[in-house]
Amino acid sequence: LADGSALLPTEPFARAQVLQWMFFEQYSHEPYVATPRFIMRHLSADSPRRAELPQRLVRGREALAIMDRHLHDHEYFVGERYSIADIALYAYTHVAEDGGLELAPYAQLRAWLARVAAQPQHVRLLERPAGQ
Repeated sequence: LADGSALLPTEPFARAQVLQWMFFEQYSHEPYVATPRFIMRHLSADSPRRAELPQRLVRGREALAIMDRHLHDHEYFVGERYSIADIALYAYTHVAEDGGLELAPYAQLRAWLARVAAQPQHVRLLERPAGQ
């Protein structure tokens, strides 16, 4: 969907880096950042899936730390500009605390979240754009 837009670089190496971060989101971030949020927000307190939380939170903190380290030297994830990689990673990162993952230890990550939130037409996960 981003092909041909400013959100996806045309240069092959930068495009590969975007895909790398999107794969990271799918395999090292989503299962450990988004899933705890789902368990906490949508399942009952006695759900057997609650037993998954301690290990998922450990791995979620690892994923957030990787992102924070990368952002120590970069404004955005690829090419020093906002891309589809940032959109993919922002989605559940900005609500990670809903699942028990504190963002306070990750200063670079929090600064990046603010940069993404300042983008034109930004919409938080649970908001609807004006007029819809």
